[in-house]
Formats: sequence, C-alpha cells, structure tokens
Amino acid sequence: MELTVAKLVFKSNTKNINLVEKLIDDLSTKYNLHSDIYGKLLLAIVEGVNNAIVHGNKLDDSKDVIVEYSIDKEKIEFYIKDMGDGFDFSNIPDPTKPENIEKTHGRGIFLMNHLADEIEFLENGSNVKLVFIL
Repeated sequence: MELTVAKLVFKSNTKNINLVEKLIDDLSTKYNLHSDIYGKLLLAIVEGVNNAIVHGNKLDDSKDVIVEYSIDKEKIEFYIKDMGDGFDFSNIPDPTKPENIEKTHGRGIFLMNHLADEIEFLENGSNVKLVFIL
C-alpha cells in the first residue's frame, strides 16, 4: 500500500461530524480495515473533532476544523486542528477517579488516550495527533 495523505476542512458545527464519520467509513472500506481498528478510529476521531468544535472553536461556525490523515501499510495518522487557543493538556482530571465519576465532561481525551496507539498534543493543544497501528 502506498502512502496516502488527505485533508478535510469544515466549519465548526456539530452537524459536520457526519463528514468525519463518512471519512472513517470510506477509509475502512477502501483499506479493508479490521473492525477493531475501525471502532477505535471512529470513536477517537469523532471525539477529537467534537472537542475541536465545542472546546477549541467554541461552536463558532466561522472557524474551521482541519482533519488531515496519512495511511500506509503500517499505520494511520490523524491530525485534528482547531482555531482555538489550545488548553493545558498536562492537567486533565482522570474521569475514573471517584471525585470525577459523575462529571459529564473530561472523558474525551481519556477515551482518545486509550483508543489510539499514540497521542500527541501540538501547538498548545489546538492540534492533536493520533496514531493507530494497523
């Protein structure tokens, strides 16, 4: 399989999450991804995009979210970039601790950490790199 690189740009509106879901579906079909990889990709990338729309761009639909990916025979990498100021990714509360268990937020990054094989926060957290080993 040759290296494929592509980009998807859309406005910060939660309705546009369906574009990302379609992208994951299309990649899964085109590259015959295992169902485990498909599930991890779908959950982690949708969560990352939702975070970019809601927290990064504050639901401001004049701001873009950029999703870039590259795929080869060994791995698929995603970059999810918003136009926000970033966040302190070194100080994220653990949603599994008793004091956080009933909070409705703070689970997205926890999920992304557990689903991706590698996660990296770039540009002060406004760009998230997710790597999945195929």
